[in-house]
Amino acid sequence: MSRLHAERHLIARVGWLRAAVLGANDGIVSTASLIVGVAAAAQGRGEIFVAGVAGLVAGAMSMAAGEYVSVSSQADTESADLARETAELATQPDSELNELAGLYTARGVEPALARQVAQQLMAKDALAAHARDELGISEHTTARPIQAALTSAMTFSVGAALPLVAALVTPTALIAPLVSGASLVCLGVLGAVGARAGGAPVWKAVARVTFWGAIAMALTAGVGALFGVKA
Repeated sequence: MSRLHAERHLIARVGWLRAAVLGANDGIVSTASLIVGVAAAAQGRGEIFVAGVAGLVAGAMSMAAGEYVSVSSQADTESADLARETAELATQPDSELNELAGLYTARGVEPALARQVAQQLMAKDALAAHARDELGISEHTTARPIQAALTSAMTFSVGAALPLVAALVTPTALIAPLVSGASLVCLGVLGAVGARAGGAPVWKAVARVTFWGAIAMALTAGVGALFGVKA
């Protein structure tokens, strides 16, 4: 007698993982870049700290609002499609059955069997069958605006706190290089953790986040040095 093997699929993590990685990555990059830019302008520790805290608060709120608005738009679209599908199921059940069976046939199922499968799935939950196979909406991928907003805000704050703490414990003259280095290390760790959680190649993710983080910090350091006031 064969025993069913357990499977663990990572697609269930896609919603919160995307928001978490985006939030933490943006928190590190934007706050570190801001700190490095202000430090390169030859400002004191007080100015650097205020700029970093302001960047943390503003960035966390911006991430939360942006995620909520964008994911809410996705949720509104999903709701409209589901409402339309519900109406079509109520008024045109035969057409919807043919449509679902046609989807299975196009995927390689024999027509008679495809129709039988469509009939059985619609008998159990017609809307769920059409949402999943026609619209591509499932429990794992459905939009969750509040979850995305809270996740992004919290992970942004955690990410932004890392370069801010590094700036506080670093001698003023060394803030720019040491915060840059520490932030790149944090970005590398974040990329590795996100890749492992999502089942993606680790080194590719690490290279991607550290490259763009280095570019962002280099550009802001250049702006700070160009427009800064030397003591």
